[in-house]
Amino acid sequence: MARKVREMKQVSRFTALAMLFAWSLTAQAAMNFCAAPAMQTSERTNADPGVKALVKTVQSHVNDQPKPRAKLHTEGTLPHEGIYDESVDAEKDLGLMRDAALAWRATGDERYLRLVDRFLFAWATTYQPSFNPIDETNFESLILAYDLTASALPVKTRNAANAFITKMVTGYVADMDKQPRPLTGNYRNNWQSHRVKLVAMGAFTIDDRKLINAAQRLFVEHIGDNIAPDGSTVDFAERDALRYVTYDLQPLVTAALAARRHNRNWLPEGAQSGATLAIALNWLTPYALGTKTHDEFVKSSVPFDAKRREAGLPGFSGQWDPKNAAELFHLAARLDGRYTPVALRLAPTPPAWLAVCLPLPAR
Repeated sequence: MARKVREMKQVSRFTALAMLFAWSLTAQAAMNFCAAPAMQTSERTNADPGVKALVKTVQSHVNDQPKPRAKLHTEGTLPHEGIYDESVDAEKDLGLMRDAALAWRATGDERYLRLVDRFLFAWATTYQPSFNPIDETNFESLILAYDLTASALPVKTRNAANAFITKMVTGYVADMDKQPRPLTGNYRNNWQSHRVKLVAMGAFTIDDRKLINAAQRLFVEHIGDNIAPDGSTVDFAERDALRYVTYDLQPLVTAALAARRHNRNWLPEGAQSGATLAIALNWLTPYALGTKTHDEFVKSSVPFDAKRREAGLPGFSGQWDPKNAAELFHLAARLDGRYTPVALRLAPTPPAWLAVCLPLPAR
């Protein structure tokens, strides 16, 4: 009898160890979108100004409480319409969550991890995905926050976040796959770019092979649908605006960065037409450098663009400001060093979050 009890205890120990090992594999399977290791104490003192600025900002919010909403809606509305203002205010939580995760990674300060924990759990258990990619594009920050902290989060938060990301990604894949081919409307313009981004970031973060393959398939399909062989986009044809070219390409570059961290190079990934993300970035580059200029929205076929112009919103009339593409080209520089001179011309330093996340451009 005693021997049997000892054997049962030994089996229990093995089971516990196996579960721990499996959990550690799951924790390590996260995308690890950000390349920068945690800084040592000596490095923190002489940290990059961008790092210091980000940490200082997060420190001023370290005791904030989350304001999760079950629904967000900004697409197609102006400030003060519907729940636009409340949504914009609530979305600040997502950026703070990401920045706190980066601050924790840089400093090791547990206060920042605790902020991520309470914000991530609150949003993952409150928000109900609408599968409107314009309303939900900023959830890339939630995915990144989870990716940076997954192995250190309490089990309940890790499980809730993983379930939330899985629900969002599988929902978007199902929505895209049920559409008739060839794709039309907002399933081939910038909306689809944001869908693909969320799917790619989420799939790599939870390390789901089936969803990763779906992300790559949908990425390549969208390159063919949205980008012409000369590099111009559907959005430019529809909106007559470089603002929307930037809004279209930035999520695709972000998706490609998620793939790059898993040794997949999507930048030259070509559609049957010969179009690639690199060709589209090359098309935009002369405008970013100012050798070409463009008056925005003059021939837009979308009535909402005229509505925003009439409301006096900046950027919906007049000449396009190349600085609006600064973050896009700083992200692109992390894929290919050829875009570094363009990025530095537009802004001498990357956004603070990117300076911490991916401090060095690609070669």
